[in-house]
Amino acid sequence: MRPTMFSALGVCLSPVLAVPAAAQTVHDEGVWINATVMGPIKDRLVFFAEVQPRITDGASRLSALLLRPAIGWQVSKALTVYQGYTRVVEPVDGRRDRHEDRLFQQATWNVGKFGKLEVQSRTRLEQRWRNDGDGMSLRARQMVRLEYPLHAGARRVAVMGSAEGFVGLTRAEWGGTKGFDQLRSFAGLEIPLAGTSTLEAGYLNQLRNGPGSRTDIAHIASLTLFVRL
Repeated sequence: MRPTMFSALGVCLSPVLAVPAAAQTVHDEGVWINATVMGPIKDRLVFFAEVQPRITDGASRLSALLLRPAIGWQVSKALTVYQGYTRVVEPVDGRRDRHEDRLFQQATWNVGKFGKLEVQSRTRLEQRWRNDGDGMSLRARQMVRLEYPLHAGARRVAVMGSAEGFVGLTRAEWGGTKGFDQLRSFAGLEIPLAGTSTLEAGYLNQLRNGPGSRTDIAHIASLTLFVRL
């Protein structure tokens, strides 16, 4: 049986409904804005660069700014591998900003189509350092993304959803989680812009493993611009 749009999105978003029992659950609201530029360099050599401000604490303040460039190689039409770097700046009231530096390796795989449903996978391994402690934390991330076009044609509006799981592999002196770290689940629309650029707008649910037995859940309005050169 071919998967339908609703059953596939249900698979992606069902973990949001299965919040583990915890002594305390803390909710927050936020806005994440992402602008990504991507395109070819030469032959199979490609790149992307993104900037992402994150506004949290009831959508009242800038809590993080991410800068993430990467260079990639198109192994095939379906598979591209990247080496990248991420700089994270987190403002802290009354103290120096907290900085995090990450190296990451990424594989993006266009799995294919199942009827009208388009499936993509993204696997990322991150090495993380922070300025408030020693050591490196290693983290793995796996995302599955689904798109279902609402009409035919290359320039079409599509319903989309994704789920990305984060697992900490090692801890550092400054922290980092070993084991389940967080789950991000997204549902929204992909809207075509000029050329092959797109805008993605929707709701992102971030479920995080907080300190102790606490569970942190953020309800985020997410807006992402992809500029494809």
